Amino acid sequence: MLSFDDDLGVKSAPSLGMPPATGYVPASPVADVARPATPATGRRIKAEDKRVINGGTDVNQLVPFKYNWAWEKYISACANHWMPQEINMTRDIALWKDPNGLTEDERRLIKRNLGFFVTADSLAANNIVLGTYRHISAPECRQYLLRQAFEEAIHTHAYQYIVESLDLDEGEVFNAYHEVSSIRDKDEFLIPFIDTLTDPAFKTGTPVNDQKLLKSLIVFSCLMEGLFFYVGFAQILALGRQNKMTGAAEQYMYILRDESMHCNFGIDLVNQIKLENPHLWTSEFRDEIQDLFKKAVELEYRYAEDTMPRGVLGLNAPMFKEYLRFVANRRCQQIGIDPLFPGATNPFPWMSEMVDLKKERNFFETRVIEYQTGGALSWD
Repeated sequence: MLSFDDDLGVKSAPSLGMPPATGYVPASPVADVARPATPATGRRIKAEDKRVINGGTDVNQLVPFKYNWAWEKYISACANHWMPQEINMTRDIALWKDPNGLTEDERRLIKRNLGFFVTADSLAANNIVLGTYRHISAPECRQYLLRQAFEEAIHTHAYQYIVESLDLDEGEVFNAYHEVSSIRDKDEFLIPFIDTLTDPAFKTGTPVNDQKLLKSLIVFSCLMEGLFFYVGFAQILALGRQNKMTGAAEQYMYILRDESMHCNFGIDLVNQIKLENPHLWTSEFRDEIQDLFKKAVELEYRYAEDTMPRGVLGLNAPMFKEYLRFVANRRCQQIGIDPLFPGATNPFPWMSEMVDLKKERNFFETRVIEYQTGGALSWD
C-alpha cells in the first residue's frame, strides 16, 4: 500500500497568519502578473512578507527563503537529472521488429500509450510557462516551476526517442490526441484550465480568479500528473517487469519519479495557497473539485478500456477502475477533501514500490550517480 505519512501538503508548508504584504503593483494584461513591487516603507524584504499568489515582494529576489519545501524540491530535481538518449533501446527495437516478440494487444497498448504521452507533457509545459508561472509570486516556487518545465521537455523528448527508435508511424502517434477519442477526451478536459491561466487578460487578485487559479493547480497536480498518467505508467512498467520493452520501461520509471515530484510540489502549492487564503476553500468550491475528480476517474477508466479491451500482461480494465479510485482517494486526502470511494484498495502492490514517496526519497539518495549516467534499473 502507499504510505500515507509522507511529507506533503500542510505538513511541509510553514504555518502562516501574517497580514498581507503592502505595496502590491498589479500587472498589465500582457505583463508578468507577479512583477516586482517595492514595499511602501522602502525596507528590505522579509520572508514573512512573501506570498505564493498576490505577493507584494520582488519576484527577482530569491532570498530570504520562506518556502523551503519548494527550494528543496528544486535541489532534488536538479540532482537527479537524466536524458533519454542515455538509455539503450537495442533490445526494445529487436523485440518490436520480431513478429512474435509482442502480441497485438501489447502493441496496441504501447502505441496508445505513446499517443497520449507525446502531447501530454507539452500541455503541461505550456500550462507552466504561459500560465502558472506568471501568477506565482514566490520566487522559490518559481524556481521549481522552471525546473519542472524543463523536465516536461525531457519527457516529451523521451517519448519522441521511443517513437523514433521503434520506427513507429509518427503521424499516427503524434495525432492520436486528435484522432483517438479516449485520448482526445482527456485533453479536452484539461484544455479549459490551460486556457484560463494562459489568457493574457487573466490576473489574480479577486476571490473568483484566485479560485480559478487554485482549481487549475488542483487539476494539473492531482488529476493530470496525479491520475491521468497512472494507467499508462502501470502498463509500461508491467511490460518491464516481464522483461519486455525494458528500455522504454526504464525511461517511464525516470518519468514517473519526476512526475511524482511534480504532483507533490503542486499539492504543496495548493495547500500553501489554502493556508494563506482560507476564504477560497468554500464548501461550494470543494464540491466543484469533487465533481472534477469523479469526471477524471471516469475519463481515465475509459482510456484503460480503450488501451486494453482484453486482458493483457496480467492486467485488465476492471482492475484499473479500483486502482484509479484508490489513487483518487489519495489525492483527495492530500488536499483535504474526503475520499470519494471509501474502501478502494490497490490491486497493483508492486506499483506502490515505485510511487511511494518515502521509498522515492531513499531512491534519490542512492541512485543520483546512476540517474546522471542513465544506469539500468532492476525490475525484480
